[in-house]
Amino acid sequence: MSNAEERYIEYDANGFTLREAIVEAKRCLNCKKPTCRMGCPISNNIPEFIHALSQGDLGKASTIIAERSNLPAVCGRVCPHERQCEGSCILSRKGKGIRIGKLERFIADMDGELELVAPKKESSQPGKIAVIGSGPAGLTVAGDLAKMGFKVTVFDSNPEAGGVLMYGIPEFRLPKQVVRREVRKIKKLGVEFRLNVMAGVDITVDDMFAEGFDAIFIGTGNALSKSLSIKGINLPGVVQATYFLQMVELASCEAIDKKEIPIKAGEDVLVIGGGNTAMDAARTAMRQGAKSVTILNRRREEDMAALKSEIEAAKNEGIMVKVLLGPMEITGEDKVTGLTCCVREYKDELSKVVDTEKQLHMPADKIIIAIGQKPASRIVDSTTGIEVDKSGYVITREKPYGMTMRHGVFSGGDVVNGPATVVVAMKDAQKVARGIAQYVEAKKLMEECGMKMTD
Repeated sequence: MSNAEERYIEYDANGFTLREAIVEAKRCLNCKKPTCRMGCPISNNIPEFIHALSQGDLGKASTIIAERSNLPAVCGRVCPHERQCEGSCILSRKGKGIRIGKLERFIADMDGELELVAPKKESSQPGKIAVIGSGPAGLTVAGDLAKMGFKVTVFDSNPEAGGVLMYGIPEFRLPKQVVRREVRKIKKLGVEFRLNVMAGVDITVDDMFAEGFDAIFIGTGNALSKSLSIKGINLPGVVQATYFLQMVELASCEAIDKKEIPIKAGEDVLVIGGGNTAMDAARTAMRQGAKSVTILNRRREEDMAALKSEIEAAKNEGIMVKVLLGPMEITGEDKVTGLTCCVREYKDELSKVVDTEKQLHMPADKIIIAIGQKPASRIVDSTTGIEVDKSGYVITREKPYGMTMRHGVFSGGDVVNGPATVVVAMKDAQKVARGIAQYVEAKKLMEECGMKMTD
């Protein structure tokens, strides 16, 4: 194996063996007040599934996880465990926290491969729900409502379901076969998927109601990338991180030609940003054969939004991380040639980072922008009654939870609350699913009584 190939081996790629998983599970103290569960946004019953695993009962462990999560194999890989369940484990105080994420991943993978537990759903009940978007929020709403017995149809503009899980998180962090497996489990609950259908263009909210749907959930996340207001931002060679990651995935499944991938072998690449998307883009650029990749951030490394483990993984692959640099101007005439930055410094007495008069110019063939995303407006613009705030995020109500200002239209996840982790989007989506169920049940009861819901 070459040194380059060794660099790209994921430190946790193989997961636990059965023996390793049971040994790890047996370390759990089964605390009376499980702080690990308090640290989990969806309140997964962590001690119970770990206890079941410690006894070798994988079916029971999988059943317990399924009570709170439709995407355990995903959460086991991409959740920020060090900031959530594992970071809250009482043993973490001594640096010996239970590897909860890795245990969840092991259970989910075993269930996915061996089908240990059949999907459980309640008896069928009246009510058709449309779900727009098949990312974490959309899949959670679809799965939860299908389990309740509702007929659910998911609409997505991409050729495969999964949203950001499929097209926004790279293969080395989240294998696409895992996403496909999770989607198949949701299909087994009776959920229908209509792919290559762009809501707001190919079909509108009004079309969906005319088709007979009782409620509609908008879970489109943050589809548009934020940009920088600096000179040269529109030069050829400036690439949005989300677009780059999507092109790589589409090329890997042969939906597009590999020539469409914007980063080429031998190029010097700069990545502007400090979150996990910036780390993903940088590590993916290395895998595309970039000569060098450097991540630039305005703040100190300890202040960057990315997980410490993700930053370290990037460094281990030969990626440079340079901090306290503020982008000022992208240079070049017909294409990118470099980036001029303002050198910044940390004023400890002020507890903040400030600009200095010093500048630094860095040559580059490509510059990837990874400073965040915001919602697209095509669905809202193609109908009436759905209100958004000044930043474009959908405004929803508390009762029924998640309903927009238009009756029967619900929303949740990142398109309402802003960019967050997969599991935080799932937490919000679970609450919205309950709100949708309450609304549809009330609607059907009124229809039986000869009445209709009105705004």
